[in-house]
Amino acid sequence: MRLLFLGDIVGRPGRTAICNALPALITRYGIDFVVINGENAAGGFGITEAILNDVLDAGADCVTLGNHSFDQKDTLVFIERHDRLIRPLNYPKGTPGKGSTLLKARNGADVLVINAMGLVFMPDLNCPFRAVDAELTACALKRGADVILVDFHAEATSEKQAMGLFLDGRASVVVGTHTHTPTADARILPAGTAYMTDAGMCGDYNSVLGMDSDEPINRFLTKIPRSRYEPATGPGTLSGLLVDIDDATGLATRVQPLRQGPCLAPATPEV
Repeated sequence: MRLLFLGDIVGRPGRTAICNALPALITRYGIDFVVINGENAAGGFGITEAILNDVLDAGADCVTLGNHSFDQKDTLVFIERHDRLIRPLNYPKGTPGKGSTLLKARNGADVLVINAMGLVFMPDLNCPFRAVDAELTACALKRGADVILVDFHAEATSEKQAMGLFLDGRASVVVGTHTHTPTADARILPAGTAYMTDAGMCGDYNSVLGMDSDEPINRFLTKIPRSRYEPATGPGTLSGLLVDIDDATGLATRVQPLRQGPCLAPATPEV
């Protein structure tokens, strides 16, 4: 089967790029399942139910979140009624929503999507390694699910690499999010897991992490907030990775970066 993962949606440029491009990408590449990180979709801070529905209508099968999961307070309510929206697994017990979901792909495969958040330079949650390990023990590859994708929302490259190798052979895909900058290390790990340290973002790259540059520069210069961060408004670029997965083993056979838009050098996967 073929799976597409797209990095963090940042504001309207990211949403517009996805809604305009995703249906054609699904058709062109014969994609069976699409996962998108949506934690910055609403003005850079969280996601609304209306935006979630727009992203799902465009062709996403599952939307993951991160440290901005509940910036939009309504998310505390509507996340409970959406099986295709998940927040990090390692939030404390009792947090609304869930950290994993088992969904059907277009080809009939059962896909387990897990969302976890790192601890280095991030909010102090439960251990993501133990949380994901427990989830995979309960629903193992080719026993509980045909395909397993882990979105590891983390700051430190070392923590992401450690998670990739910790899960090598136990998950189909381990992909990092949060830093909004695509890394050049998409590959298949020794035991068969597709890995990329960071998928980048879907947004305006002529910016500071998708946000208009004026306020970040002001804060670096003066250390004094002048206004709130606002998303940049230029055209959006898509960034992520396309993974081919062996139906028999659930492990990756090919991983290809995807970048489409005006700012970054394009990465066009083979059909």
